[in-house]
Amino acid sequence: MRDQARTLGIADRVIFPGRVPHGEVSRYYSLIDVLVYPRRSMRLTEIVTPLKPLEAMAQGRIFIASDVGGHRELIRDGETGFLFPAGDAPALVATLDRVLAHRAGWPEMAERARRFVEQERTWAKSVAPYAEVYARRSAGRVCLPWRRWSRVGWITLIESRP
Repeated sequence: MRDQARTLGIADRVIFPGRVPHGEVSRYYSLIDVLVYPRRSMRLTEIVTPLKPLEAMAQGRIFIASDVGGHRELIRDGETGFLFPAGDAPALVATLDRVLAHRAGWPEMAERARRFVEQERTWAKSVAPYAEVYARRSAGRVCLPWRRWSRVGWITLIESRP
């Protein structure tokens, strides 16, 4: 990407920050108007839900992403962000042009996206569908809860022992 930035003559306007310490993430998001997250369609991107869209939406950033499975799960096109067909660079450009041309609607979209994260993507709602699976799996076993710290907060896990 650095080579491409040089080739395009924009290297002096592009920053590649590398890994950002967790305590600095909010500050970096505050510098972004629109976050574009193009992912190609592959098994991983179709089944794994990334955290970046949620982080951006929680920070009130406008989010554009390819329409792979993990993104479709999080982004309501035109409501909480924008989707474009994965691998379609002209569609990405057209979506970005459309978003930049309608800045007046950004505050409402940012608020809808933030509300979506706060109300729909809580840990309690995200793990609720697994309760029955764990209950069936642990039938007749002793379940021991334990917690560990992750980059997004405390996670409570259930360890099942006979």
